[in-house]
Amino acid sequence: MTNPIYPCLWFDGQAKEAATFYCSIFENSRITSDNAMVANFEIGGFKVMGLNGGPAYSINPAISLFYTTTDGDELQVIWNKLIEGGSALMPLDKYPWSEKYGWVKDKFGLTWQLMIGSLPDGSLKINPSLLFVNQQFGNAESAINLYTSIFPDSKIHPLQRYGPDSPQPEGYLQFGHFELNHDLFSAMDGPGNHDFDFNEGLSFVVNCDTQEEIDHYWYKFTEGGTEGRCGWLKDPFGVSWQIVPSVLSKLMSDPNKAPKAVGAFMKMNKFDIQELIDAAES
Repeated sequence: MTNPIYPCLWFDGQAKEAATFYCSIFENSRITSDNAMVANFEIGGFKVMGLNGGPAYSINPAISLFYTTTDGDELQVIWNKLIEGGSALMPLDKYPWSEKYGWVKDKFGLTWQLMIGSLPDGSLKINPSLLFVNQQFGNAESAINLYTSIFPDSKIHPLQRYGPDSPQPEGYLQFGHFELNHDLFSAMDGPGNHDFDFNEGLSFVVNCDTQEEIDHYWYKFTEGGTEGRCGWLKDPFGVSWQIVPSVLSKLMSDPNKAPKAVGAFMKMNKFDIQELIDAAES
């Protein structure tokens, strides 16, 4: 499987507005498709889906988008745009780990970590970052090990762990990069008490070309996790994933097939590709 793994942002009717905002900030950005339900877009070559899911869930800092560059002026410009109507979780400033770093919550609730630094060769400047807090504190490295065991073409880069002189538990993950299907992610353990946890506000979409792939990811993630409807699930750490067939986008773009496809997958937990196609073409 070589399809990208990309985040899905949950909005209450603001998906197109948010996509337009993000595309105005980053170079090499565009909206690739949009309808009443979703807006698909790319920012800096990084694929994102915006979902108009209603008021049920909100994006929170448990999963942020990390932007890394070597250009301090570029970082400042992006920060200034993202913070308009938003707020700083950590001011843009010098920190022990970077000459310039900041954590900002934008006006749509998505949080961004901006940093002067370096990335593994060939990586995009934007990657998702998972923060393991509260009951999940201490599970970041276990999650990385699970994810890289599930996806092919995965890799764990050198991990930075808390040492014996740290106020945090020794061995917990301070920060680490890893790759799934060659897509870069990062993760860290977040000490302290927080008013947020992983939720459906930001999920990860895995497009699958075959039923074998769908079955593989579904069963691996739900072992210790929980099944949801319409291809949604939660892994053992509470992170939400959507395991969907690649053919779904083609069916949904056909005005005659789309209603039948929706009627079929609304009854499913795990997607059945043949059943979906048969229903759409009936």
